[in-house]
Amino acid sequence: MSQHVLNAGAREVSNKGAVNSLRRQGKIPAVIYNRQGRCVPLVLDAIEFGKATKGVSESTIVKLVVGKDSYECMIKDRQLDWLKGTIKHVDFFEVQSGVLMRAKVSVHLSGIPVGVREGGILEHPVHEIEVECMPKDMPEKFTIDVTELKANHSIHVRDIARSKDVKILAAEDQVVVLVKYAKGEATVEEAAAPVAEAAAAAAGAPAAGTPAPSK
Repeated sequence: MSQHVLNAGAREVSNKGAVNSLRRQGKIPAVIYNRQGRCVPLVLDAIEFGKATKGVSESTIVKLVVGKDSYECMIKDRQLDWLKGTIKHVDFFEVQSGVLMRAKVSVHLSGIPVGVREGGILEHPVHEIEVECMPKDMPEKFTIDVTELKANHSIHVRDIARSKDVKILAAEDQVVVLVKYAKGEATVEEAAAPVAEAAAAAAGAPAAGTPAPSK
């Protein structure tokens, strides 16, 4: 798996006006922090950030290059400007080699289930799973092949393939993906029967298909 590399520049802690000026220049103010409480302000190029982090999730480790220094980081938060469709600020967390860490890993599905081809409906209630492992073992995503999944069958957390060094924190019996049969539509005759019975009851007459009482 290729490593995601992102360049950044140093930034002085500044006021709101200076931060807004950076944004007008196509820059993104950012910060990198670690377990010891150190906080380093940065500035990113918005276009480069978008390209370099395409497909990056919370569990993806990014190499952040700042001049002669580099940091192994995760993107912990992106503040968005929903009206403009831009990123206002990014928080990075520096990972420490040899120290266990936790992160949420996204779940991706591959293939079209047998059950769906037979008329079932695919349900995917779990889209990410929290794990604990060393930074070097952190999976970028979990990919589940659902091709052989039949109707009324499911895949659980315990079925997800992963390295022995990755501990999943979710319950083993939690359902991740399943296929259900769609509720069948009633035929015209089945739909009309209750209506006919109700009308017959209101008129005091036998419903359609019911033999008349003998005289």
